[in-house]
Amino acid sequence: MPEALTEGDTREQALAEAADALVVAMGGYVEDRRPIPEPSAAGAGQEMVALPMPTAAKPALYTAIRDQGVTNVALAERPGVSETIVRRLVHHPDHHSKTERVEQALAALGKHLVVEAA
Repeated sequence: MPEALTEGDTREQALAEAADALVVAMGGYVEDRRPIPEPSAAGAGQEMVALPMPTAAKPALYTAIRDQGVTNVALAERPGVSETIVRRLVHHPDHHSKTERVEQALAALGKHLVVEAA
């Protein structure tokens, strides 16, 4: 995400700041209703930035909603998902959500969460 620019005095601080910058950038994509870019592999001299599980899964939910043309209200009408939760999951990437909630919403869209350890 080219919008996610940051720095830090130490490696650890820079990585923490980068994670925050990614979350803010994701929020901007959602607010502007733009597609969130797919993650890319780290280039030479670059490091991958880890995000908390629910935060990392939220772009998949946003993308599924966007691709299927489903509204928050329409998704909330499906079993196991409330409109308030959908709003928090989709429009507030920095909101501390439970992974189970993201999984429920994805399941209601016919999707499932796959985790890869690196």
